[in-house]
Amino acid sequence: MSLPTFASLRRRRGAFLIAFSVIAAAVLSACSPVKVLNGLVPTDTYRFQGGIAYGQAPHQLLDVYQPLPATQPAPGGRPLVVFFYGGTWTTGDRASYRFMGEALAARGAVVVVPDYGLSPAFTYPAFVRDSALAVKWALDNAARLGADPKQVFVMGHSSGGYNAAMVALDGRWLGEVGASPKQLAGWIGLAGPYDFLPIIDPQARVAFNWPDTPRDSQPLAHVTSGSPRALLMAASKDDLVQPGRNTGQMAAALRAAGVPVQVRLFDDLSHVTLIGAFARPIQWLGGPVLPPVMDFLGLASVLSHKGAR
Repeated sequence: MSLPTFASLRRRRGAFLIAFSVIAAAVLSACSPVKVLNGLVPTDTYRFQGGIAYGQAPHQLLDVYQPLPATQPAPGGRPLVVFFYGGTWTTGDRASYRFMGEALAARGAVVVVPDYGLSPAFTYPAFVRDSALAVKWALDNAARLGADPKQVFVMGHSSGGYNAAMVALDGRWLGEVGASPKQLAGWIGLAGPYDFLPIIDPQARVAFNWPDTPRDSQPLAHVTSGSPRALLMAASKDDLVQPGRNTGQMAAALRAAGVPVQVRLFDDLSHVTLIGAFARPIQWLGGPVLPPVMDFLGLASVLSHKGAR
């Protein structure tokens, strides 16, 4: 085992101090940590379009983060990432993930963050259908947004990772809206639940109408040799979504089907800080999480435009 370098220790100490400051500021101001974190994220490293309708329902709205013109790669050659947030299909909103939009857009990706129907008002498969419709919108609008339509990825954290996996693996949902998983360049799962029957979590039980939950609601059941390539990331000691059962089994199934898959496990991150570490102020807290994602997207991990801080 190699010892950490002085530089890495200094980075971690700095990251810890920033993370502590974020939490302290949240407590003192009675704001959520996410709101405070978003307040520390630069606003001059991307272009933003908010509240765009991808469907006719009031909740079917999305935000778009576009790289600045000087950011590599040039418009037309950029990947597009549709990111689904987590929250046990019960909580969450697109505005809380500006830090994710900034992290990827500042490095050259066009990022789409949609809202989707949440439980208990919406239950399975409504949120999967919303996710597929948002991806269809992204496929149809990629070129207009300056992205390569052949480089569209889906990505999600926790329950959002489930949404991404279902859209990428189960062809029913994109098929319903006139698209196909074959149009995707890949999918990224961050601590996603891919095989969770029987359902234990009370909120997930409501979201999936337990015990009347069909077996084919599980992403693991839809892996085929034609599935898109994948990047699976998780905290090795995640106590909310067990990484061995979910990330491990999904990786094994993809490999058995001959699908390229990369796996990254992080010893110093938790279920929550895995996603938080994408934020600019605390990117080195237990990570780094950005390099494997950027590599998977075909982008450089470092910032490449003059507006970046």
